[in-house]
Amino acid sequence: MTFSVPSVATAALSSRPQAPESPAVQRYDAVDALRGLAMVWMTVFHFCFDLSHFGLWPQNFRVDPFWTTQRTLIVSLFLFCAGLGQAIALHQGQGWARFGRRWGQIAVCALLVSAGSFVMFPASFIYFGVLHGMAVMLLIARCTAGWGRWLWLAGLLAVALPWVAQQLLTGVWPDVAPWFNGRALNWLGLVSRKPFTEDYVPVLPWLGVLWWGLAAGQWAMRARTGWLQWRLPGVLRPLATLGRWSLSYYMVHQPVMIGLLTALVWVMGRA
Repeated sequence: MTFSVPSVATAALSSRPQAPESPAVQRYDAVDALRGLAMVWMTVFHFCFDLSHFGLWPQNFRVDPFWTTQRTLIVSLFLFCAGLGQAIALHQGQGWARFGRRWGQIAVCALLVSAGSFVMFPASFIYFGVLHGMAVMLLIARCTAGWGRWLWLAGLLAVALPWVAQQLLTGVWPDVAPWFNGRALNWLGLVSRKPFTEDYVPVLPWLGVLWWGLAAGQWAMRARTGWLQWRLPGVLRPLATLGRWSLSYYMVHQPVMIGLLTALVWVMGRA
C-alpha cells in the first residue's frame, strides 16, 4: 500500500471542492485486543512496581532481568500496535486533521505524566517516557508511511543504531558522550548510559518497533486482511474494548492503584 498527500499546487489547480475527511469506517477487534493485552500486562507490571515503591514487596525494577525484560516486551507490544493502528488509519483514508486531534491528546497526556511524576519523583521524573516518545514517533511514522517495504529495513537500522552509538561513545568518541547523554539529546537514544528516570522511551531504538508495526499493518491490509478481521471469541472481547480506550486507561490506572495502595498502607499503619 502506498500513501500520498496531494501537493498544494495540485489542490490549488483543482476546480472541484475537496471532499470532507472521512472518519474511520471499521474497527479491527484483533488489533484492539492486542493493544488491550499490552494494557493488562502493563497494569500488572505497574502494580508490582507500586508494591515495591510502598515497601510491600521490594524488587529491583532497574536491574533484575525478570522485570527489565518484561518492560521491553510491554513497550514493544504497545508500539507495534501503534504502528498497526497507523497502517489501518492510512488505509481508511484518515487525514492529517484527525491524526492531529489524536496526536494533541497524546502530547497533552505526556505533559501531564511529566507533571505528575515530578510531584512523586522529583529527582527522576519522566521527561521522555512512552507517551513523549509516541508523540515524536507517530509524526515520523506518518511522514514515512510511503516508504512501503523499506520500513522493514529502516526499523532494523533504528534498532541497531543505539548499540552502534554506545560502542562508539564508550570506545572511540568518549569525549562526545556527555553531549548525547545529557537531557537535551538523550531523547534520541544514542547514549552510552541510560538516564536516571522512572520511564525512558527514546526515539531510537523504539521507532524501529513502531516502523515494523506500520510495515506489518500495511502488508496485512494488502495481503492478509482476514488476520486483522479475525472474529474474536467472547472471552477476548473485553480486551478489544480496553484497547479502544487505551490512552484514557493509561492515564487513570496508576493514580487509582497508587491511591488504593496509599489507603492500604495508611490502614496498615493505623492497625
